[in-house]
Amino acid sequence: MKLIRLIAVIVVLLITGANIAMATEEAPYTVLKADDIFELREYPPQILAEIIVDGELEDAGNKAFRPLFRYISGDNKSRDKIAMTVPVSQEHKGEKISMTAPVSQQSIQGKWAVGFMMPASYTMETLPIPDDTNIKLRQVPARRLAVVRYSGFWSEEKYLLHREKLEKWIKDNRYTVTGEAVWARYNPPFTLWFMRRNEILIPVAAGAN
Repeated sequence: MKLIRLIAVIVVLLITGANIAMATEEAPYTVLKADDIFELREYPPQILAEIIVDGELEDAGNKAFRPLFRYISGDNKSRDKIAMTVPVSQEHKGEKISMTAPVSQQSIQGKWAVGFMMPASYTMETLPIPDDTNIKLRQVPARRLAVVRYSGFWSEEKYLLHREKLEKWIKDNRYTVTGEAVWARYNPPFTLWFMRRNEILIPVAAGAN
């Protein structure tokens, strides 16, 4: 009985802790179409603090999180602290073109761009400059994204499975893909797997209906 109570207490702490951690600003968007686990969304311009890292999909996020978190915690020229926002995004980056344009590439040779969305109160001119020169501030223009939402572990297997589902949904709806897939995570690592919000977002033409 004591063991059951202990487990129950731990679960409650994890759940409440996750909820507190997620009381953060989220990237705004407008839903243009909803279809079960899929959505077509319109996003306004955003600013990302982004770093390029090597590694497999499951490891790249962990590798990039520490320097990005240091940046928003005051590791910048003005020593300002920046509020944590969601989601944390991750996408493939190629070595052949500039850091601001994603390309498709085999993961064994590829890199990952991992980014924190900056609060809407900042502009490119008012954001503090990172001390870490590997972190770049990038203005992302307004865009239309096809999205699939799922819960569970942050595994490459689940990522590939849901990306394939999203690609089929895009094809079935006759949308035109204009960029590479972005993997978005909304929860801290201690969040129970079944409560995690994960998304894959693929840019599509603005004329998509």
